[in-house]
Amino acid sequence: MNILTKYFTTKHNTAPFTKIKKEDYLPAIQQGITLAKAEINIIINNSGNATFENTIVAMDYAGDILDRASSIFFNLNSAETNDEMQKIAQEISPLLSEFGNDITLNPELFARVKAVYDSRESLHLTPEQNTLLDKKYKSFSRNGANLPEDKKDKLREIDKKLSKLSLQFGENILAETNAFEMHLTDEKDLAGLPEGTIEAARSLAKIQNKDGWIFTLDHPSYVPFMTYADNRELRKKLAIAFGARGFQNNEFDNQAIVLKIAKLRFERAQLLGYATHAHFVLEERMAQSPEKVLSFSNDLLSKAKPAALKEFQQLSAFAKELDGIELLEKWDGGYYSEKLKQKLFNLDDEKLKPYFQLEKVLNGAFTIADKLYGLTFTEVFDIDKYHPEVLTYEVTDENKDLVAIFYADFFPRKGKRNGAWMTSFKSQYIKDGVNERPHISNVCNFTKPTETKPSLLTFNEVTTLFHEFGHGLHGMLANTTYPSLSGTSVYWDFVELPSQVMENWCYEPAALALFATHYETGEVIPQEYISKIKESASFQEGLATMRQLSFGLLDMGWHGQDPSNITDLKTFETEQFSATQLYPEVAENAMSTAFSHIFQGGYSSGYYSYKWAEVLDADAFEYFQEKGIFNKEVATKFKENVLSKGGTEPPMELYKRFRGQEPKPDALLKRAGLI
Repeated sequence: MNILTKYFTTKHNTAPFTKIKKEDYLPAIQQGITLAKAEINIIINNSGNATFENTIVAMDYAGDILDRASSIFFNLNSAETNDEMQKIAQEISPLLSEFGNDITLNPELFARVKAVYDSRESLHLTPEQNTLLDKKYKSFSRNGANLPEDKKDKLREIDKKLSKLSLQFGENILAETNAFEMHLTDEKDLAGLPEGTIEAARSLAKIQNKDGWIFTLDHPSYVPFMTYADNRELRKKLAIAFGARGFQNNEFDNQAIVLKIAKLRFERAQLLGYATHAHFVLEERMAQSPEKVLSFSNDLLSKAKPAALKEFQQLSAFAKELDGIELLEKWDGGYYSEKLKQKLFNLDDEKLKPYFQLEKVLNGAFTIADKLYGLTFTEVFDIDKYHPEVLTYEVTDENKDLVAIFYADFFPRKGKRNGAWMTSFKSQYIKDGVNERPHISNVCNFTKPTETKPSLLTFNEVTTLFHEFGHGLHGMLANTTYPSLSGTSVYWDFVELPSQVMENWCYEPAALALFATHYETGEVIPQEYISKIKESASFQEGLATMRQLSFGLLDMGWHGQDPSNITDLKTFETEQFSATQLYPEVAENAMSTAFSHIFQGGYSSGYYSYKWAEVLDADAFEYFQEKGIFNKEVATKFKENVLSKGGTEPPMELYKRFRGQEPKPDALLKRAGLI
């Protein structure tokens, strides 16, 4: 019997990971599709008139077995993959894409949805019901339901190709990341590196029965090397390897894949009657149009560029004075920035790390969630996990009622992709009077504990933990009726608000006092360090803003115009970066071939949303600061109008209900020291 095709009988209906076999996935997805189709057929064959309940609501609850099995599979394909899983993904993806099309291109089903949609004025729906109806109708119209048959077939073909290409893109990056290692045997080459980084590199070498130290392109290895290693040639070697992923004209090359994805997305948008892929995507975003995104981005760029140029000159002069560097290269940026930061603020990560023990930082995030939203996190040991390192928690409210299950997975390993993300294994929704609570997961790649030290985080990793935990709270506190509107199912340029706003607590003395204590002595982080963290927060903010905007503009370059004439990826990229480029060009490197956010994740035409959400988060946190960072009244407003509402209403309406007004960019510009 296939465990994935039944409702789980586990505690809180959690996933029985250790009982799932790899060979269960494909048949479970196939059976899930069959069951979902049967549920859809019941809706289509209903002899009564189409109503909101028997059509729109019934559709939203259909396919729950399939949703559950596919979310487990794809989450593990990111966090715990191997060749076999990747092969299965290549089989499953086209099936799901085909099934999605079977639904959205089904004329009888669309006729019923359209009948309800056309009579919406007379239905007296709640805002949430209205949103659901609008979303269901658009899921058809935006996916070709109004197209003639031949064009529907064309659309199916494009979608199938796209789902395979983006999988291939990600697998190539993973393969390139895993294929590279820098094996050092001369201790001189380690000059400048922190003790913890050296120890981690030593462990990697030991695992392979090698002498010396191994550095990889995984972030916990790559970032410290680029930040601290005195050996400029080795920094160059590592940086070029990192920037060359997917751009080496080998079997894992992504150049042709990127061009194909961009062209297919454009073709798809045109087929549906949109000018470009960006026009298609942005119709369902707060920003609404490419023109608005470009004017928003260019406006920020005009404010950040003068600061960025000044900061770059300062950095260049500093590198020349310190080491006689005539021309600052990309592999020098992180290194000299860190040195300059230490000189200006006498503050480096190595000084701070002893105060940021992973377990304490995590408990700090829990305590802050309790102070703001009345949540308690209790570690439990009777819930199954997909890897021994995963931690499991029951999350309860002030009445001791279950709010969510929380999984935390913090360390890098083979088969886990780089970066940090939040995801869910089960959505929240209300059905038959039962409020089904969500199962939420945070996945990160922090430095592992060693024989002599616990896992100590850089300050950047502390903000990463809080960021993902903010997404986590958005999922955990979800409280909507319909699964498709629950939790983080919101407009993409709104989804980063809960995560980014959480980062603000990392800079507040009253919050840091809760968790930033020395792992050996228990001493609370000194006030002067806190002042310096705050002061240095806007250090090189012009450069950081310009870098972020350059990625957003590259994204709009690929998706906001007709890409048919792009023949050479590198030439195109260089043009797109012309307004934001400061460092000399590196011929061996490209950004797009490893730009997973837009070619594998869901950020195509949406990378600008990080900056967009920063405007929201700075404005929102200013409200907390006015009333007190643990103010219950403001927290409750945020919880009730933002965190629990999911995508039930237009985000600007929700934001205004929380804040009393539309967000203004002033708070962000002030925080960034740009005004």
